[in-house]
Amino acid sequence: MKKLFVLLLLIAVACKQKPVKKSVDFTTLFETSNGTETPKYDEVISFYTDLAEVYPEISLFEIGSTDIGKPLHLVVFNTDGKTNLKELQDSSKNKVLINNGIHPGESDGIDASMLLLRDIVQNDSLKNSYKNSLICVIPVYNIGGALNRNSHTRANQNGPKEYGFRGNARNYDLNRDFIKQDTKNAAAFAEIFHTINPDVFIDNHVSNGADYQYAITHLFTQHNKLGGKLGTFIETTMRPDIEKSLAQKSISITPYVNVWGTTPESGWSQFFDSPRYSTGYTTLFNTLGLMVETHMLKPYKIRVEQTYELLLSVLDFSEENSSKIKELRKRAVEEIISKKTYPITFEVDRDTPSTLQFKGYEGTFIASKVTNGKRLLYDKTKPYDKKIPYYNNYLPIKEITIPKAYILQQGWHDVVERLKNNNIEFTRIKKDTVFTVEVQHIKDFDTRKMAYEGHYLHFNTQVARTKNQQIKFSKGAIYIPTNQTGIRYIIETLEAEAIDSFFNWNFFDTILQQKEGYSSYVFEDIAEDFLNKNPQVKQEFLEKLTIEEDFAKNPQAQLYWVYKKTPHYEETHKKLPIYKLY
Repeated sequence: MKKLFVLLLLIAVACKQKPVKKSVDFTTLFETSNGTETPKYDEVISFYTDLAEVYPEISLFEIGSTDIGKPLHLVVFNTDGKTNLKELQDSSKNKVLINNGIHPGESDGIDASMLLLRDIVQNDSLKNSYKNSLICVIPVYNIGGALNRNSHTRANQNGPKEYGFRGNARNYDLNRDFIKQDTKNAAAFAEIFHTINPDVFIDNHVSNGADYQYAITHLFTQHNKLGGKLGTFIETTMRPDIEKSLAQKSISITPYVNVWGTTPESGWSQFFDSPRYSTGYTTLFNTLGLMVETHMLKPYKIRVEQTYELLLSVLDFSEENSSKIKELRKRAVEEIISKKTYPITFEVDRDTPSTLQFKGYEGTFIASKVTNGKRLLYDKTKPYDKKIPYYNNYLPIKEITIPKAYILQQGWHDVVERLKNNNIEFTRIKKDTVFTVEVQHIKDFDTRKMAYEGHYLHFNTQVARTKNQQIKFSKGAIYIPTNQTGIRYIIETLEAEAIDSFFNWNFFDTILQQKEGYSSYVFEDIAEDFLNKNPQVKQEFLEKLTIEEDFAKNPQAQLYWVYKKTPHYEETHKKLPIYKLY
């Protein structure tokens, strides 16, 4: 009886004690394989699930959905303990968002981020270093690609042994989808991004292209495109400071080597990350963007270790410069609007290159042993360290005057959905209203001959504009003011001539098809009568016949030209449903 009483007493005491934390070994597969392997998707999520259970500084969220049917995960480090999404959104701390596995074969960031968060929560000194930071990590962005695991598709890459596939569940390259958001992945990313509103964004990749001595390169968002004080800051402060930090760790880094099919010795231009790319998209909302590109031919272990160190350097920089970055971001919209114009297309400035001290290998072209042509050979026994030109400046070649607002006609549901996804403020016109606006017609454009990311992308688009037109807009039309945080997004998507506009991505292709026409034998009489009653048009027609030889040889083109001058030609043909209010 006494033994039973003691046993019951021990049980009662045990029940009152706090539960013992789960004992987990957080050594990663990358470490146990000596830097040759990366974990499967489920193993990555299990790692973070356990990390969140054991350490109060780690929170794990499931957000949205992806094309494979699984949600995106978001891991958040916060020294204040567990956080919810509302607290994350409202926090004034320094916010850094790290994206991994957009191309799951490029898994360096997946492993580096696992090591990073584990090491921070297990080290009091590191925790204290980042007490003013929210470190947010998307463990694997392209889940469908990560589940499509293999050992062969990265033909040029030196490890790991197995990895995911570049295309997602629907074979989209997700790093071309940020502005058009064809995938559920991109919509979920937008939700995460706008919830966090990060000050700094990092996207981890592995490069293709030339060979050189560096194991890691950086691709900061193009500073002229970013523009203003933010652009100056990223180019003259952030980039050199992070390069210096890595040099102090004996890590050499260079700008992303944007060279294909030749050697880098003659120099190269900075990569222009338009809004289809992650950093091009995130900087539309004045977030400082950085893409990490490790070198495919360097051992996987070295690539992950250097990615890890770069992440620490960026965290240190963002923590130390948090107030400055927040102030620059806060004033960015005001700065854009005050200029009254906005550049929508750029070209490389070939006249004012910078100079890089570049560490490469001598390259030559020799006879191929496979084909009957030549092949490029880099000679690793002949390294060099020399100065080369780096074209890191771009010049605007087309600018638009920023309107007070854009008005979008009803019916373009895909566009409205994306405006909502990106927190763009708009209202619906409450009653039929006449506005004096600028009307736009597509004047000319080219189209890709091959499919590209689910589209036949337009480019070299030109718009004809007619100002001060009175247009009646029906109740429900979308009124989009430009004086808001998303001003860059609004302009880059709604200005048809911008490189990644909704027009160029085929959102408005139905306006390109004429819906009505004519039978030539009937319209001949109408055309004759029209020209007789409109002598000025007739004179223009006769001059065109005289001046343009091809036109003079083409009766069908002549009749169509007259048709387009008559009231019978539909005014909606090539007319953008986007109007500009000044």
